[in-house]
Amino acid sequence: MNRKLKLWELDRVSEEDFKQQDKFPIIVILNDIRSLTNVGTFFRTSDAFSVEKIYLCGITAAPPHREIQKTALGATESMEWEHVDSTLNLVKRLKSEGVKICSIEQTEKTTFLQDVAQFKKEKYALVFGNEVNGVDQDVIDLSDYIIEIPQFGTKHSLNVSVCAGIVIWEFVRMLRK
Repeated sequence: MNRKLKLWELDRVSEEDFKQQDKFPIIVILNDIRSLTNVGTFFRTSDAFSVEKIYLCGITAAPPHREIQKTALGATESMEWEHVDSTLNLVKRLKSEGVKICSIEQTEKTTFLQDVAQFKKEKYALVFGNEVNGVDQDVIDLSDYIIEIPQFGTKHSLNVSVCAGIVIWEFVRMLRK
């Protein structure tokens, strides 16, 4: 028998210890995310993968909000985050600080997600776009990489928070090697 573990058996770090521990050099940028449950899921996923910081840009809602809390499950308290008005200005600033900008999008020329395994160990900002319009074109134009998740079905898009889990995990795998 392979017994399922109880929550208290998972040996998770405390919120205070989490805030103090080293994080992966990953920044998550939400470019006009409309859904509050998606925003909450980004917080929870970023906590799970020990992401450095989340930037909520433009119309993206910020905590505290009941709908965000439903999916964040407390991760708004553990994660470092900041709301900024302009995704473009943030990207320009981060780029000037040497952060590699990666927009998660489908464009004419992309890097497939599995190829991030070959990237250097640097600090990355992952930009996730609006549920309808995606990442702003001016942000794409400034990106160092456009990352695309290969898809093989009839639909050619995934929910943005599902994308986050897949993409962040691949960057964590690459940075852990």
